[in-house]
Amino acid sequence: MMHPDGSAGADRARRGRFLVLEGIDGAGKSTHLAFIQALLAQKGYSAILTREPGGSPFAEEIRTLVLHQDIDALSELLSVFAARRDHLLKTVWPALERGHWVISDRYVDSSWAYQGAGRGLAAETISTLERWVEEGGSGPDCVFFFDLPAQIAQARRSERALKNVDTPAKNEDRFEREGEAFFERVREGYRQAFDRRGEKGVWIDSQSPIQLIQKELEESIVSLC
Repeated sequence: MMHPDGSAGADRARRGRFLVLEGIDGAGKSTHLAFIQALLAQKGYSAILTREPGGSPFAEEIRTLVLHQDIDALSELLSVFAARRDHLLKTVWPALERGHWVISDRYVDSSWAYQGAGRGLAAETISTLERWVEEGGSGPDCVFFFDLPAQIAQARRSERALKNVDTPAKNEDRFEREGEAFFERVREGYRQAFDRRGEKGVWIDSQSPIQLIQKELEESIVSLC
């Protein structure tokens, strides 16, 4: 794929970029997926939207099981990493090689936050699985962490549920039924995940006006083009 301006950056631009949006449920990250895709289209790049768990037929089946079956923390962790490996092999890496950008709603940082900080699983276990699933490929070029206090996120989720009055409460997934304390642990797990990402991580205050958030997103993405 040629770089839009035809400059020496063309070689670098042939492979797409892998972007990830992270945050506790209700942090608002999903709102910005379409914005990023449209921004890239304006700059001449093709981008696909995907999600975790999920993003490939096999991974989508695992997603249903993880969200709605009663399983222990380790089974949950192993399941999402199995889905993640298939997602990378079938969707993410092939798209990047074809020159597409990939925008994923969640990736491995969610495991550090939810199964690590939230469920209390060992960092060594998660680190080993992360290394295994990325064997033969690479991880994200940039991860956006959308931060929001658990109490505010809970209020947003409740408001969203009221708008979806046709969806019975029993259809809530296992994570949506967790309490505020769980999501505060997850939020802290995301802080730690952000520190591990180093220069590839971007911390975003989800309470900021949407215009400021999107300006920050645009500045970060343009630097990757």
